[in-house]
Amino acid sequence: MCAKSRSMLNTLRSMTEHPLNRRHPLSALAGFVRWQIGSRLVPGAVVVPFVEKTRLIVRPGMTGATGSVYCGLHEFESMALVLHAMRAGDVFVDVGANVGSYTVLASGVCGANTVAIEPVPCTFAHLIDNIRINGLESLVTARNMGLGACQGDLHFSDDLDTGNHVLSEEEYVVKRGVSVPADTMDEVLLGLSATLIKIDVEGFETAVIKGAGNTLRSNGLLGVVLELNGSGKRYGFDEEKLRETMGGLGFTSCIYDPFLREVGKLNSGMSRSDNVLYVRDIASLSERVRSAPKRIIHGEPV
Repeated sequence: MCAKSRSMLNTLRSMTEHPLNRRHPLSALAGFVRWQIGSRLVPGAVVVPFVEKTRLIVRPGMTGATGSVYCGLHEFESMALVLHAMRAGDVFVDVGANVGSYTVLASGVCGANTVAIEPVPCTFAHLIDNIRINGLESLVTARNMGLGACQGDLHFSDDLDTGNHVLSEEEYVVKRGVSVPADTMDEVLLGLSATLIKIDVEGFETAVIKGAGNTLRSNGLLGVVLELNGSGKRYGFDEEKLRETMGGLGFTSCIYDPFLREVGKLNSGMSRSDNVLYVRDIASLSERVRSAPKRIIHGEPV
């Protein structure tokens, strides 16, 4: 079997096994076929319905955004957490915002304020498009920059869609990418108290956390969602040490069940995602998510 066929089968398998598609896999497959045909008949940007009255501008090849077309919420547990945990007046921090799916959920659906950080200029332009089409300019502060352990400049790849990342020294030798100004999370959020933070920076999480000490010690912070998939090795980072750092700050690694509205301690093998939820006060977050309204997403109450 060729690589392209294997990739297609993996896509179809993950789509039909997604929590919002498991009960109606044939409908999910039909939606996949419609998107594949439609995106070829009308190439370029397409405005698609998202959650409640929100919309996303999606282009072929946008892995994360098309995942939400197929599945409702591409990253089910962490996206549902945003929907259940955020309220009007809260502050959501979207680090590695990409085209803005999480930002639209937090601000467009929940009415929270969002600070969205997206370093890659072409992706940042798509983020701005999704903020504007949903009328979220007053709720979202979008920054075209990177975050790290200190102020300076970082070089990013700009042709890998959701896989764009800070170039390692070895990568920079052969691929210059795009230079982007960077600062610490503490500086960017000066004067703000974050309620929930999502950090998806393709292995650079350790550096971002190093620059977020004051932010992470805030009593108002309910949780932090970190993507931990081994990518930190490209920078010489040890993700086990990052886990220890989060523990030292008083956070417990947890798993969230959106259907049951339950936050529990994470044990080995429990999560179906690379995203790890760190929570300081499980009881407080549990109370918050249980009181959120139910929403129908992809035909399922969430």
